[in-house]
Amino acid sequence: MRGVVITEPGGPEVLMWSDVPDPEPGPGEVVLDIAAAGVNRADLMQRQGHYPPPPDAPPWPGLECSGTVSLVGDGVTGWDLGDRACALLSGGGYAEKVAVPVGQLLPIPRGVDLVTAAALPEATSTVWSNVFMTAGLRPGEVLLVHGGAGGVGTTAIQLGRAVGATVATTAGSAEKLARCGALGATILVNYHDEDFVTIVRDATGGHGADVILDVIGARYLERNLSALAPAGRLVVIGLQGGRRAEMDLSVLMAKRAAVIATTLRARPAAEKATIVAAVREHVWPLVESSDVRPVVDRILPMTAAPEAHRVMEAGEHIGKVLLRV
Repeated sequence: MRGVVITEPGGPEVLMWSDVPDPEPGPGEVVLDIAAAGVNRADLMQRQGHYPPPPDAPPWPGLECSGTVSLVGDGVTGWDLGDRACALLSGGGYAEKVAVPVGQLLPIPRGVDLVTAAALPEATSTVWSNVFMTAGLRPGEVLLVHGGAGGVGTTAIQLGRAVGATVATTAGSAEKLARCGALGATILVNYHDEDFVTIVRDATGGHGADVILDVIGARYLERNLSALAPAGRLVVIGLQGGRRAEMDLSVLMAKRAAVIATTLRARPAAEKATIVAAVREHVWPLVESSDVRPVVDRILPMTAAPEAHRVMEAGEHIGKVLLRV
């Protein structure tokens, strides 16, 4: 088959559409003929040499895809040849085929086409596992989403709104903030020239954010702590603003707050299966009722993976960038 390989660590130009080995399904796995794959920031980090795949994953990038079951491994039940699915992957989505543990498969939601479904697994699994399973966002609470115009951000805004939370978000332009507002965010902050701590506090009567979903990391740590409400939960899922920062523990203690840092890719298969099952139970009905919808910025051919990475690095997108086989 063909896949997008990383010829050496570097810029988008190191991505090359090349011959790669066909996958074989192990016990409890199926092979999907891929229709499309989602592009995620972790793919950019892998391309740069900063985020190697787990030992059992293909070396080419791609953490989510959609496609059709073409091979079924031993012990698989509930999935047959020809079934359409989308999948959370440990790697290998930028290709024509991929082997997937059945616990990481999701049916294509009603009302979503096969290609667009590739935008769903990573973002929904990331948001549901962190904002709801880990941080326990409840109706009536305030959720602050950093980077609200991205794939994870647009999903977090919609899910927060759907469960009855007040959603605040940061983004870098008026256009992006307008799109975030249309998705359900009611507190909008342009991070280039506004202070999210002041705006969130003022908009909530001094309360602050009960849950913060943060992709920035070190650069925002001090201000995130200031923005937290009493008993607030800060969940760090990205390091775009650096990995090292000092934290005043007295602020954390005074607020009885928590700082949690997580990744999804390296979790054991059983943990991923639990998350995917929760997404199917809680998120898929919202997708099928159109309360939550995948936001797709553009769809490019798989051979244009370098262009997809350039778009994401430049911050030109709103929602997901997809690669179609």
